[in-house]
Amino acid sequence: MCIKSAPKLQDYFYELPDEFIAKYPLEHRDSSKLLHYENGSILHKQFTNIAELIPESSHLVFNNTKVIPARLHFRKPTGAKIEIFLLNPLLPSTLIQQSMESKGPLTWKCMIGNLKRWKENEQLSCEIDLNETTYSIQAKLINRENREVELSWSPDDISFAELVEASGEVPLPPYLNREAEEDDKLRYQTVYSDKEGAVAAPTAGLHFTDKTFEELKSNGISVEYLTLHTGAGTFQPIKHDNVIEHPMHSEQMVFSKQNILNLISAKGNIIAVGTTSMRSLESLYWFGVYLINGYSDTFRIEKLAPYQEYAKLPGKVESLEAVLQWMEKNNMGQLIGTTEIFIFPGYQFKLCNGLVTNFHQPGSTLILLVAAFTHGNWKEIYKEAVNNKYRFLSYGDSSLLWNNKLT
Repeated sequence: MCIKSAPKLQDYFYELPDEFIAKYPLEHRDSSKLLHYENGSILHKQFTNIAELIPESSHLVFNNTKVIPARLHFRKPTGAKIEIFLLNPLLPSTLIQQSMESKGPLTWKCMIGNLKRWKENEQLSCEIDLNETTYSIQAKLINRENREVELSWSPDDISFAELVEASGEVPLPPYLNREAEEDDKLRYQTVYSDKEGAVAAPTAGLHFTDKTFEELKSNGISVEYLTLHTGAGTFQPIKHDNVIEHPMHSEQMVFSKQNILNLISAKGNIIAVGTTSMRSLESLYWFGVYLINGYSDTFRIEKLAPYQEYAKLPGKVESLEAVLQWMEKNNMGQLIGTTEIFIFPGYQFKLCNGLVTNFHQPGSTLILLVAAFTHGNWKEIYKEAVNNKYRFLSYGDSSLLWNNKLT
């Protein structure tokens, strides 16, 4: 499929009063409102109704990434504060899970607060107490231009994941405009989070509870988990009126072989819980397209991959079977890749016909994804949400959206 007309950013704004932004979560995860959209019809429900709104034999796919306290604070001998915001690992491995399990030293690409006060190759240090042991953490700026920081600690008998859990601060979205609090360590995390490495929560999953999962199971609805480590780029605003010029962020995904098998055998609806799960699943389809067309055997999905011309555009099962065969040929139990996929109006969805998602920022890449999924009806959906005083953004209310036009 080619891009027939580039979306214009000005068409994807709506008025979001500040009082509609949920600055804090509700007391109970599943007590949010739930907007149900299908074939132009909108119903207002509670999230506790979600299991009864999903047909039997549907297949829900969750992102089990775990948010790390990615903000690390150091102070120079002069008193100047330096904040390091972890983005992605560089050395000794670019694999997030491997880096989190490492006992150092590590090099990460970072955003750095007060960079002008930190000289290249200058080492900063701080101490934390954990398990009756005092740990010294060192941070050295080894490449100022690229914001590359070397991190080490002593004694080195704990993993990097344990270290940041003890010393870091939860990276709340900037639009909440408040400091992280102790409760955020629990609430800005899904109950099923498992794989450390995200710097932003897959917020659609924040509403799910153990009771929700029990109800889904009793209704004959299956669930499974992939991993996409959500990056800070998800909050990057679009600055170009021609949205195609927006530089999409790259995020790391992990699929198990069983994920592929389950998706191939799925007979009912495939529902992505969150835009991160959606982007991962659709990226998986395009990797199969790469393989079938001899385009690439590297699982790296470029921003505009879906909008290129291909000699053959396979169906869902054929594409996934190509991925499975490639994994078996290479004796792989899991598939690790990256995606920059940009889903905007005109995109034709290949795997997912259901989406659970929160309400997103005006003029964002996530609004474009929702607009594509709802075939341009997003304005009516969001107007209904505003008129019914839904809570917006990460800690806000939820929606269950359907797309019955898979290709």
